[in-house]
Amino acid sequence: MNQILKTAVCAALIFAAPLGYAQQVDSIPSSTLDTTKLKTGELQNISISEKKLDGNLVALEVGSKEKIQLQDLEAARRYDSLWLKELHGSAQLFSDMLLEVENGPGSDSIVVVDLPTDTLKARLALMNEKTPFNISYNPSLESVIKSFLTRRRDLMQRMITASQFYFPLFEQELDNHDIPLEIKYLAIIESALNPRARSRVGAKGLWQFMYGTGKMYGLDVSSYVDERHDPIMATKAASKYLSKLYDIFDDWDLALAAYNSGPGNVNKAIRRSGGYENYWNIRPFLPRETAGYLPAFLATMYIFEYAEEHGLQYKKADRPYFETDTIHVKNLISFDQISKLVDISTEELEMLNPAYKLNIIPKVKGKNYALRLPKSKIGKFVANEEQIYAYVKQEMESQEKPLPQMITANDQIRYKVKSGDYLGKIAERYGVGVSQIKSWNGLRSNNLRVGQRLTIFPRKPYIPTKTATVKTNTSKQSSGSVASNSKVHTVQPGDSLWTISRKYPGVSVENLREWNGLSSNNLKPGTKLKLCDCSS
Repeated sequence: MNQILKTAVCAALIFAAPLGYAQQVDSIPSSTLDTTKLKTGELQNISISEKKLDGNLVALEVGSKEKIQLQDLEAARRYDSLWLKELHGSAQLFSDMLLEVENGPGSDSIVVVDLPTDTLKARLALMNEKTPFNISYNPSLESVIKSFLTRRRDLMQRMITASQFYFPLFEQELDNHDIPLEIKYLAIIESALNPRARSRVGAKGLWQFMYGTGKMYGLDVSSYVDERHDPIMATKAASKYLSKLYDIFDDWDLALAAYNSGPGNVNKAIRRSGGYENYWNIRPFLPRETAGYLPAFLATMYIFEYAEEHGLQYKKADRPYFETDTIHVKNLISFDQISKLVDISTEELEMLNPAYKLNIIPKVKGKNYALRLPKSKIGKFVANEEQIYAYVKQEMESQEKPLPQMITANDQIRYKVKSGDYLGKIAERYGVGVSQIKSWNGLRSNNLRVGQRLTIFPRKPYIPTKTATVKTNTSKQSSGSVASNSKVHTVQPGDSLWTISRKYPGVSVENLREWNGLSSNNLKPGTKLKLCDCSS
């Protein structure tokens, strides 16, 4: 039966195929892409008779513009494009969800929704019967649910649609570790289902792993690769971490609180509450973000459970298939090259392979890196693998100068931002583009802070010029001025984190909290605050 007529397969089958598996295909003969012609650069118009790959007729051509064209099922291609657009649209909602968890509905919010309190209590009681979480009515939870149904209604609608893509993957991994399947809703709270999400403090991926925790649970992070962004690997790591937290607290509510703020903060809250071990009893003693964490999780669970009752509809992904497979890459190759060779957009490659930070799959001794493609594309890659690598080699050798992203990891530098630095200045110094620096470091804006470290792949050597030391007369500084090289601030009466951050360019309130281990805004006069990440 033609694949177009098959029943739509859930979009999350994108990650269902086993790693490294390659289906049987009728291979295109090596004459399809003559490696001799590739090496000499004589790319002629080559027309190949049609072959069958994955049951589809395929033709391979190398035109005068060196564009390789592969036939595809038009309907399937259109469905994939629409679904890709939906996922990219949802990826922008991470900051909205973060604000909702941190700040909550707000006392000044006007919430009007047709949800009587008695009805909500009855529905929560029914949910409580089906889950190991302690779901019971309280005014705080009601406020969050109604806020989600009004102020964040569009966000929740988009999450319901995007969940078709990720939830089957999550459920498989959670089931493998005997973890409640409802934990899948946690990824919505953590990242709004954006595998490339990055928080202000450096947590990354669908499950928002910090660097140290990710390494602890087997997630590799290097200049080229960050497995915290990989949906499968990150979900496996999150399952292991959550299992460990449940072993500690023997309570899923507390395990989720510990996942957000760390076991130490949960233990402190238990002590400060006088020994209570119910989340709602220790909630006043948790960090503010964690205090809003479980209510947001339970509110999301409620909305998914009663979506139809509130007019939220599952927008079915109308596509006949979106299955993928993987292949281990044998040589360095860029997304741009794969896009040109296999006829797939770089945006789709980024979505399918979010762990590759520079849009490059590297070749590193002792490491196996995989490329994930739709099944309709991977057969073509496998059947023409030698020719593809030959083409990539020929293209790289034809470059007048090696591209900075093609150099080895050993050629990178770590640059520490100094006072007066800006991206354009740093880019010119090392012969690279501002957009490249932003891509290499995951920067969303052009703002830099003093002391920030940037990864750079320079195209030209930079030799710093020696400048004469200029002695400054500190006695001429006004009483309100601050030395630019200050490392410590002594808290004065009336000081707050905000007023202190205003005195020191490049230092934010979040920096002060992170560098000094502060969990609240309370400051005592005489306290010395670090003004830099002095340990780095």
